[in-house]
Amino acid sequence: MLSHVDLNHTAANLHAARFVCAVLIFVVSGSVVAEETPPAPVGNECVVLLHGLARTARSMTKMEEALVQEGYRVVNVDYPSREKRVEELSGTVIPDAIADCGFEKVTKVHFVTHSLGGILVRHYFAQTTVPKLGRVVMLSPPNQGSEVVDELGNVPGFELINGPAGQQLGTGDASIPAQLPPVDYAVGVITGDKTINFYLSTLIPGKDDGKVSVERAQVAGMADFLVVHHSHPFIMRADDVINQTIYFLGNGHFDHSQSNIE
Repeated sequence: MLSHVDLNHTAANLHAARFVCAVLIFVVSGSVVAEETPPAPVGNECVVLLHGLARTARSMTKMEEALVQEGYRVVNVDYPSREKRVEELSGTVIPDAIADCGFEKVTKVHFVTHSLGGILVRHYFAQTTVPKLGRVVMLSPPNQGSEVVDELGNVPGFELINGPAGQQLGTGDASIPAQLPPVDYAVGVITGDKTINFYLSTLIPGKDDGKVSVERAQVAGMADFLVVHHSHPFIMRADDVINQTIYFLGNGHFDHSQSNIE
């Protein structure tokens, strides 16, 4: 049977052990929390995303998430593509997006565009110089217009669906693409050769993505060009296209060693 002294000694040892355990738990748990919640890195390069005609910023969400993971600041612009002409859209949407990048804090401003978004960029930078302009990736851009607009632009309901900017994207001399100069900044173009709209494809000579021909997606002065096996509406969500976009922003050219490209 333990004496009174032995009981006191055992209790003291038990309190000491509990104290040491408490200290260890505090230190370990504190270090775990610190490791799980590091401060988020703030990128010094911004990417502006510009969706296509009659689309919204949601169409570029997957691209946005991938670019954020790469450490870029991202401004995913939601603009009224069906409400104004190209001149009005480019003159307001792009400078506002550059400002939203935190222009004074970033070293470069890149652009990733889908369809009409590429024409807005070309129109704006044909008139304006931005010292921090980085690289531009255009996805399925109607850089030389689209025969779809030539054939259907005057059909009742076309302007209601596509707005005044949509009617400016034909192939004739009066179209906006025909009036724009070659690009003199780093542009990479990715376009598709698959379609989900076989009727529209019958209106387009050669290979196309259902809206724009492979030939007419190209622009004089571009740094690189890539054809992938995707259609116009979904090209911006394809994993290989997202990877190639990130590669171009970092390197100034595409990775032509990858499969599913030409």
